[in-house]
Amino acid sequence: MKLEDSVTLPCGRETAWAALNDPEILRQCIPGCEELTQDASDHMTAKVTLKVGPVKARFAGEVTLSEINAPENYVLSGEGKGGVAGFAKGSAHVRLEDAGPNETVLHYSASADVGGKLAQIGSRLLDATAQKLARQFFDKFRDTVADDEAADA
Repeated sequence: MKLEDSVTLPCGRETAWAALNDPEILRQCIPGCEELTQDASDHMTAKVTLKVGPVKARFAGEVTLSEINAPENYVLSGEGKGGVAGFAKGSAHVRLEDAGPNETVLHYSASADVGGKLAQIGSRLLDATAQKLARQFFDKFRDTVADDEAADA
């Protein structure tokens, strides 16, 4: 499964970069995220509950940041295990581009693989769910960054 898109954020690139690296902001924005802990500057652990079609599961996972080129881009790699529901693993290349003094375009290109019961659901439902979750994350992320910018102003 592959996802590619971009979203315009109402803030400068430095602010967007800081938000992308803030576990509390990310926890608020990740759909179903119950816990997100930064163990090191390039490693986080998470607990997320998701429902994909008829399968609802609580995933425990890890996220690693690599190829970090602050404040422009990095690669996120992650893997989550949801017991009998299966597993998900994937990576995303995230790139920030200046679009104006207070606007940044966040580009992402992601791929993911699933196994277990999740893999039995069917690729169309998985793709639709992944796109929906990505859109929820980026809409919430944009709104959170906008709220933080307004509070700072």
